[in-house]
Amino acid sequence: MISVPETPEPGNGRPGPARAGTPRDLVAVMTGFARTLRAAGVPADHERTQSLLRALSHLDATRPRDVYWAGRLTLCASADDLPRYDRVFRAYFGGRRAGRGRRAGLVVIRHTAVPSGGDGGDERPARVASASAAEVLRNRDVAAMTEAELTEARRLLALMRAGRERRRSRRFGPSRRGRLDGGATVRETLRRGGETARLRYRAHRARPRRVVLLVDVSGSMSPYADTLLRLGHALLRAEPRATEVFSAGTRLTRLTAELRHRDPSTAMDAASAAIPDWSGGTRLGEELRRFLALNDARGATVVIASDGWERGDVSLLAAQMARLSRMAHRVIWANPHKGREGYRPLTAGIRAALPYIDDFVAGHSLAAFEELARLLGGAHA
Repeated sequence: MISVPETPEPGNGRPGPARAGTPRDLVAVMTGFARTLRAAGVPADHERTQSLLRALSHLDATRPRDVYWAGRLTLCASADDLPRYDRVFRAYFGGRRAGRGRRAGLVVIRHTAVPSGGDGGDERPARVASASAAEVLRNRDVAAMTEAELTEARRLLALMRAGRERRRSRRFGPSRRGRLDGGATVRETLRRGGETARLRYRAHRARPRRVVLLVDVSGSMSPYADTLLRLGHALLRAEPRATEVFSAGTRLTRLTAELRHRDPSTAMDAASAAIPDWSGGTRLGEELRRFLALNDARGATVVIASDGWERGDVSLLAAQMARLSRMAHRVIWANPHKGREGYRPLTAGIRAALPYIDDFVAGHSLAAFEELARLLGGAHA
């Protein structure tokens, strides 16, 4: 029989999993748990998460054993998921209070020892970063990371939760205030047999603002291109219907379909196979002209991740950036070199683009990606 991983109880400094003060707290905690399981390879999709929440409504969510078995029976699809489920359960609930909301950005879990299998016997350290090590990793330049650090950075990047700025939709929906909805008011009155009903209102719905990410995959960007594409994968996971990802070098390649796969490694393999110009030259002006000819950037937040080493016509890049700035809601340029001390925008491409950029940010580290995610959520630099 598989034993439940020992879960800390309240009062010993390491609270149990379901100390949620309200149902909303519980939903937030368990949704975050399911998201972490998905990053670890367990198919804890939306439908399974809803099944977990329904199960917990009939159980005592303050009991770790109830939470463990409810999650195991609803979120796992096969026996192969059980060891990963045990590791994530122990790591996720072992280092934080379940009733507290999780900070936007990278999920950092405290280092702890967890069972490697479901029999409760052989224990080994979980593959999660300690708080101090993760903080150092967050601020380290991707180009200077070791292979082990890159592996951990990619894992943390897969757990990134990027908020999205909301925009007003043309469609209306029911609301407590706004425009009087005469049709709905009359229908409500008829349902009541002609008795006067309360007035019904409608207002514009809010939708996530579309984000378009263009990643420079030229030779000068090779230390950063892989990580930036993984950032695109995380953005797609967060808002699949409001995100587009392209690679740009000597050719413009749409990678949205390839990066939709749930598993980051599989998505990156598909994207790599689709990109014909890895580590080539840079003709951003030509690629932007092609992008604007084939895609609608109106109202979108456009992120260009490049160091600005333009090998094409710089005047063409300036003209296309001017067009883009008139169409897009916001233009953000992420330059990996901007994070270095003493950086100055001296390359011809950057000088041509700067007058048309709303936010010029770094793009060299996990902390820089967190800042970029904050901007996509509607914050200002």
